[in-house]
Amino acid sequence: MNDDLRNLVLGVVAAGISATLGWLARTYLWKRKLRRKQAFFGLPDNSESLLVVNRGAAGPDLTVMRYDVFALLELAALIKDCNANAQVVPHDAARQGFGERTEFCVGGPASNRRMAAHLSSLLPGVRVNVDAEPSPDRGAFQIGSERYRVEVGRAEYALLARLTVDQSNGTRPVFLFCGQTAITNQAATRYLARHHERLSRKHGDTSFVLLLKVVNSGAYGPDVVELVADVTRDAKTPLPAPAAPRNSHRAT
Repeated sequence: MNDDLRNLVLGVVAAGISATLGWLARTYLWKRKLRRKQAFFGLPDNSESLLVVNRGAAGPDLTVMRYDVFALLELAALIKDCNANAQVVPHDAARQGFGERTEFCVGGPASNRRMAAHLSSLLPGVRVNVDAEPSPDRGAFQIGSERYRVEVGRAEYALLARLTVDQSNGTRPVFLFCGQTAITNQAATRYLARHHERLSRKHGDTSFVLLLKVVNSGAYGPDVVELVADVTRDAKTPLPAPAAPRNSHRAT
């Protein structure tokens, strides 16, 4: 074998080794990224999850508002990327506790009974005005001592939460997407889809509650979203009970 042929063979072998090492490195990084994503969402391979949605008021059949359908599509893509499966369940038919399956709950407490239960038991520092009568505070969030009113089409708020309880050991969380309007539900799911890697690095497998602001949805839809604050502490601290009315007594 002359020198030219030997150099050619060695070059081919070196190229093959480099390609193999590169492929192994990319595969390792891809799998590590996938495992981190699965751990954050509580969705190992072939696991089951719940998508809990509103049931429309028009009849007994399951009907979902257009923006909530878009929110479900955002979540379905995340679940599929984790090699997991999803079951869509109406809010009044969900009958599971915590830790059995990862849950994604979409919609405000006025139309989602499951969301109302989660807020009451897991986030006692959050109140949502669900009055049917029109008023400036209709749909407003109260978180701790702060109140956030709805300006439909201009400034609307949503809560994005990842919550775990002792029974789940942090491995099967509940995700809440509680918006003041249907478009803010989708905005919250889109925010999670875009920023889950950063949220995973920051929070790991712990609980968090984020307050999001959807800006000018009338023009930009669910795309322009600002992070207002991490409100985890206030949301988990029970609000003080309202003061009882004082009786006035007139001396006779």
